[in-house]
Formats: sequence, C-alpha cells, structure tokens
Amino acid sequence: MRAQGVSKRGSRRKAAARGSGSGSGSGGSGRKSAGKKPPSAFWRWFKRLVFWGGALAVLGAIFVAVSVGFAARSIPSFHELKTNTNAQTIVVRARDGTQIVELGPSFGEWLEYDEIPDNMTNAMIAVEDRRYHSHFGIDPIGLTRAGYVAVTDSGRLAATSTITQQLARNIFLNNNRTIDRKAREMVLAMALEWKFSKEQILELYLNKVYFGGGAYGIDSASRKFFSHPATELSVGEASIIAGLVKAPSRYSPTADVDAAVGRAKTVLRLMREQGFISAEQANVNVDAVKLKKEQNQNSVRYFTDWALPQLDLLLPENYEPIEVWTTIDVGMQRAATASIKANSPNGAQGALVSLDRDGAILALVGGTDYVESNYNRATSAMRQPGSSFKLFVYLAALEAGYKPNDMVKDTKVTIDGWSPRNSNGRFTGETSLRSSFARSINTVAAQLGNEVGFGTVASMARRLGITSPLSAVPSMTLGSNEVRLLDMTRAFAVVSAKGKSVEPYGITKVVTASGETIYRHKPDEPKQLFQDYVSAGMTDLLQTAVQTGTGKAAQIGRPVAGKTGTTSSNKDGYFVGFSSGITTGVWMGRDDNKRVAGLQGGRAPAQAFAAYMRYAVKDRPIEEFDTELNLPDWQMEPDDEYFFGDPDDYYYIDEQGNLIEPGTRDPDSDGIPFPIEGEQLPGDGTRPTNPAIPEDQQAADDDFLEQAIGAPIPPDNPANAAPIQEAPPN
Repeated sequence: MRAQGVSKRGSRRKAAARGSGSGSGSGGSGRKSAGKKPPSAFWRWFKRLVFWGGALAVLGAIFVAVSVGFAARSIPSFHELKTNTNAQTIVVRARDGTQIVELGPSFGEWLEYDEIPDNMTNAMIAVEDRRYHSHFGIDPIGLTRAGYVAVTDSGRLAATSTITQQLARNIFLNNNRTIDRKAREMVLAMALEWKFSKEQILELYLNKVYFGGGAYGIDSASRKFFSHPATELSVGEASIIAGLVKAPSRYSPTADVDAAVGRAKTVLRLMREQGFISAEQANVNVDAVKLKKEQNQNSVRYFTDWALPQLDLLLPENYEPIEVWTTIDVGMQRAATASIKANSPNGAQGALVSLDRDGAILALVGGTDYVESNYNRATSAMRQPGSSFKLFVYLAALEAGYKPNDMVKDTKVTIDGWSPRNSNGRFTGETSLRSSFARSINTVAAQLGNEVGFGTVASMARRLGITSPLSAVPSMTLGSNEVRLLDMTRAFAVVSAKGKSVEPYGITKVVTASGETIYRHKPDEPKQLFQDYVSAGMTDLLQTAVQTGTGKAAQIGRPVAGKTGTTSSNKDGYFVGFSSGITTGVWMGRDDNKRVAGLQGGRAPAQAFAAYMRYAVKDRPIEEFDTELNLPDWQMEPDDEYFFGDPDDYYYIDEQGNLIEPGTRDPDSDGIPFPIEGEQLPGDGTRPTNPAIPEDQQAADDDFLEQAIGAPIPPDNPANAAPIQEAPPN
C-alpha cells in the first residue's frame, strides 16, 4: 500500500514538477514575445514589392527577350537592307549635261565599313553615341541620365537614342514622339544588335542616315556639300557632316554656314575629349573648308514640275535612280529668268516659253519667283491673249484667199449686236490687210472673222494646238477666249515652221544608274497644217507688226516676226514671236486678274521678249523670212480655160449649126464657143457674123437701139468716128 501511495505521490510531484516547468516555460515565453516588435506595414509591403517586382522583372525580361527574338527573325538580311531604298532619286540634266537639279533622296555610292574614313566613324560616335561599343542597342547610363534630367529640369526630356536606335527608327519607324514608338524602337535596336555586328550597324547607319538637302548617307552628303566622295573626307569636313544629324535643316552649310561651322567645332571638341583626335587636330580651321557652290536654279523648277510627271507615261515601272536629260539650255533659262524679273511691272507676274524649231523647250519660266509661288503660269494659267489671237483670224482669211496687199475697210461694224472699237477710237477707212494687222485694227479682224466664219477661226486655233475651250462668238476675234501661253507659243512656232506641226517636248532621254538608256525621244513626222503661201503671207504680216506696228519694242537687230496682245483694262499683256528658228511667248499680269497700270503687249512683254531673244539667237545665223507668195492655181488671175476648160473637151455648135464632138474641132477654125464678157477677142476684135442671117434683118432697128442705150449708134468705120470726150478732172 505504501508503495502505491508513494507511487501516487511521486506521480503527483512529477506532474506538479511538469506543471511547474510548463508554467515556468510559458512565463518565459510570454516574456520573450513581449520583448520582440512585430514587422511594420512598410517592411511587409517592401518585401512584397521586391518579391513581385523581381517576378515581374523576370517575366518582363522573358517578354523582352521573346520580342527581341521575334523582331530579329523578322528583320531583313544585311544585304536586303543595303539594297533597299525608300524612294527614287532623279538627277535632271540640261541639254549640255549640266546637272540643274536633283530630286528625291540621294544615296550616293554605298561604302563598305572598311572604306569609311576613321575620322567619319569617330566623329559620328563622339557626337551621337559615345558608349556605342559597350551597349547592347540601348544605353542604360544614358537612359538613367535622361530620367534624372527629366525629374530635375521641369520635365525636360533629353535625347537618349543610340546610333542603333536611330538606325531602327530610320529604317522601320516614323518620327512620332510616343511611348509606343519609343518602346518598339528599343526592341528593334536590341534586335539589330542581336542580328548584326557593330561594324555592320555602323555601315548601315552611315550609308542611310539623313544629312539634309535630300542627301542620305555620307557619300551623298560629301558630294553635295564638298563635291567629292566620302572616302576623301578630312577631319573638318567629317565634323561638319557629323554635326548635321541633330538638325539637318538648321546646320546645313548651304543654309547657314555659321551654324554649320559652330556645330562642327562642337563635334571636334567631343572627339578630342574622347581621345579620337589630338588637340592639334581639334584646332582645325573649319571656316577654311571649301563648300560646293550651289547655282541658283530657282526658276528651272517650273520646267521640272511640268516635264517630270510625264515620266509616268514615258517609262516602264522603275525604282532605280535615273538621270533625265532635258532640252533646257542653262544660259537661255538664266536669260529668260532675268528678262521676266527685270520687265514685269510691280505687283505683276510674268511667264515665258521658248521653243526651238523642232518643239524642244529651251527655256520655261512660270513666274517671277518659284519659292514664293510654284504655280506655273506658262503651262497651266488660262488667260486672255488679246490681239495675239488675231493670228488665227488672219490665217483663216489668208487660207480663204486674202493676200497681204488686199484692201479692207476699217469702219464701224456691228455683228450680232456686238460693236468692236479700235484702241485709238478712230476709223481709217480703206487700208491693206498688212497694215490692219500691223496696227492691230479690231474692226477689220471682226469683219474677217465674220466673213470666214467664227467656227473656221476656232478650227484654225485647234489645228495649231490650242487645247483650251473655245467659244465661236464674234468677240473671239479679239482674244476673248482664255488660252495657255505654251499653246500660243506652239501656234506661232507652226508659222515659223512654214505650216508644219510642232509638238513641244522637254525630255530627250532617260538613263539608269547602271548606264542603260530606257527612253529616247523620237519626234513624230510633222504634218503640214496649212500651205506655204499661207505661212508666207502670215509671216509677212507678223514681220510688219514688229517693223512698223505695235511690236516695235521687240526688235533685236535681225528679222523678227510677232504679235502683241493687250486685254481690256490692261489685265493681260502678251507678245509672241520668232526669229532664227526660236519662237518665244511672254505673258504678264496679276494672278488675281486685277488691272496693271500701263501694261500693254507692246511694252513690258515685248521688251522682255527682246531682252531674252538677243541672248537666245546670238550664236545663230541671221535668217531672212520667206514672204514670197507662191499662190496656188485657184488664186491666180482666171482665164478662159480655168473657168471652162479646153474647148476641145466640150460638145458645141459651129457657125453653120453643126454639132461638133469633143476632140474633132478644126484647130484652124475661129470658133469661140464660150466668149467671156470683157475679154479681148482674137483678130480684129469683131465677132464673126453668121452668113445665114442677112445684115438687114437684125433683131432691132437702129432707132430702137439708140433709144435703149441713150446714144447714137457708132458708125461701121470706127476710124472715122469722133473721139470720146473725157470729162475734165475734178
């Protein structure tokens, strides 16, 4: 029993000891918990941010890696990127081969990386991407710096694009400043770095980056600004080209030399700081760099705007760079531009077209300043030609049978309620066709138009190349219809070509960069639009208009034929004429069609014509005009045979009443079957009498005849008759 009791007490002591120990432990544990602070909310969120941020970073890295991989797979090969160009380059040359303008992007010669001068690559890296060789397409240091600047400098965003990013943007993207475009630019830049070497990327960049003035790539820029290939670039020249990338238009040496030099000095300083050149090289005199002189070819753009769109019709589909050889004469174009600027009245525009005898355009000016207005008044403007339109009226009259010496009447006339008046307000009465044209008499032109038909005048204008709508109304004879200067010049050129058709053209051939001729102008066989005698008569009239008429101001010391034109209220002034195979038309007026004080075709336009033509014909032989009228048979003086044919071709009755068949008449007989009133008869001038009719059996006696004619019958012997008394002079 004790044993059991002892056992129980021991158990209770152990239990108590366990309980006491447990309580002691609890108490100790409670004291420890009370001494340790729980983690703060910030710390808990920070740990969560690190965890989830790391997870997102890993996912983002995976996403970027996948995006870069896909982008790298979609990027064309290096060879494809080399040969791909965004647009066609067109070099336009004058007739002597002189380059007059270059249109579209110019890519120059492609330079392999080893051919690019070290000065050029070093200058570009120094100014655009100093850590180019150490980054993977994007520059983390540059991005960090840009972010810091954005935070500390009122949100200003600094440039962060590496050379690789710029290449990606130039080839694949646009210049929109959006986050989406920037993100794609970075992905493509890393893809380029993944796919190509640093040398290949630099080669692509330096051959494709834009340097202004249409020049893409360093070779094109070098040729444009320094007239030599990029392989010959000096340190100073390389610094100028490298400085253009930031702002091609602002730092272009052709636009602002001082700005270009200042930027180049910045590039040289950066090259020295980064160890690419020595201090001595950095002190190069950039001001001494010789820039290519740009000829002012402002006005020639009027010509190229008219000619180059024709390539779509002349050429097969082609994207290769081409050279377009044209008919333009550089000297004549310069003279034409100067003559228009010097003679156009204040506030007025002027235009000029000059054609060679085959239709080749030697000069074309569409306005006084292409930069201010590129509207082509020579080929597009529809203006009234005034009296120069009388060309078609007089051509129609000459073709209808008029001759320069024929007399016409300058008198008041009304046609369908319309009464033209002359500029001097007077009428001269009888005058020759030549004089009426030289003095530009309106009433005569109106009468001629009415006589030949206004539809005939319109048809003549159409025949000679007038393409604008024409109204066949009386006032058309004075130039009320609107026409184009090019068309009017073409019409006068037809007269100069003695009636043969003339087709204006401006492109002679087109050659590709590989030297293949893909187009050559082939002139059409000219058509005879009217006969030589019409051309001779018209030239006679046109020459007189310059010699003694309204076009005296167009004289140049050699034969000139032409016609003035002035519209009502002096809104338009015209002169069109030709000399030594060159036909030139001049128009002046305001674009708003308002009056120009003192503007007349015989003044400013004729003076501009003369100023230009003196230069244009100086190397050509003097040519006298052919004004001899070799009239066709139907315009010669008529005779019996013209009206009635040969008597042998007719049946007729002889004096004895016999029927004579054609071809059987006795050649010795005196039979005259068809006497003409007023013609002198053969022999003694008396008609043969019919012996079958006795003389005393005449149809009427002498008394009746004397009463009928109011005079005595002359005696049979004219020799004994009294002489006819002439009335005394008044």
